[in-house]
Amino acid sequence: MKKLMIWTCLLVLLTACSSTSGESGDDGESLQDVTLVLDWTPNTNHTGLYVAKEKGYFEEQGLNVEIIMPGEAGADQLVASGKADFGISAQEALTKARVQDIPVVSIAAIIQHNTSGFASPADKNIDSPKDFEGKTYGGWGAPVEKEVISSLMKQENADAEKVEIVNMGNTDFFTAVERDVDFAWIYYGWTGVEAELRGKDLNMIYLTDYSEKLDYYTPVLTTNQKHIDEDPELVKDFTKAVSQGYQYAIDEPEKSADILIDAVPDLDPELVKASQEWLSPKYQVDAKQWGIQEKATWQNYADWMYENDLLDQQLEANEAFTNEFLPEE
Repeated sequence: MKKLMIWTCLLVLLTACSSTSGESGDDGESLQDVTLVLDWTPNTNHTGLYVAKEKGYFEEQGLNVEIIMPGEAGADQLVASGKADFGISAQEALTKARVQDIPVVSIAAIIQHNTSGFASPADKNIDSPKDFEGKTYGGWGAPVEKEVISSLMKQENADAEKVEIVNMGNTDFFTAVERDVDFAWIYYGWTGVEAELRGKDLNMIYLTDYSEKLDYYTPVLTTNQKHIDEDPELVKDFTKAVSQGYQYAIDEPEKSADILIDAVPDLDPELVKASQEWLSPKYQVDAKQWGIQEKATWQNYADWMYENDLLDQQLEANEAFTNEFLPEE
């Protein structure tokens, strides 16, 4: 895995960005090479991207898009530095980046509402945040984890200091809850669906059930401020193709799942199909169009982060996101 990460980083560094030309389209004109860096290994959060590539939506916009893994540098840093043109991030990460003057901007919300929460095997009897007391939480070492746990527990007059927090790194959720921890933070659309397929009963405590401020956008589509300022047509063309890809995934869950499976053969086909069926209706849900973002969502979460000492200063929400590149309805 370490060697793979090294080669991925080298690939990113050697990949030409949007100023280069690459393959030719059907009309013989040269396509503009573009790199898109994921936030994690490919999954159904990314389906619309693979659909846009397979169905030729990128090519229709004159783009030759290469989808790459983030490596150790992380998607936000690669996008901000121009080593990747576009990326996948999350509102919580981008909020911290903007406060640190990292010039990354969200140009579309991939999923309208936060589908994450704290999951535990049903037999551990964790039915509410109060039940976190005396239990072990397995996370990835970010300060936000303890603060979210604490904010939920405070609502039930529970003591967050009675939760043991351990870093489980890349350990599989199912392995971790059988061996080392009692609960963990998951996205139901992938790990929760996998639990269903495995016949494992989970208790889910969704963040959105406890605070509207925790209903943030995750994941989001990003680019750097330089592209927005100097090449807005590229951003507009790219966003249009991605929008078409996710609209197809909304309308055709089964076919779009097949596209993701073909593009990433290492994925479990049964999990991809089940996850896609669960997630496709949630890409847009109650929004007037796919990708739209609301200032209140950005401001609410930034305020929560600031109130919980996760930000050194308050966020200028208008600078963190834009809807200007979404296709007109």
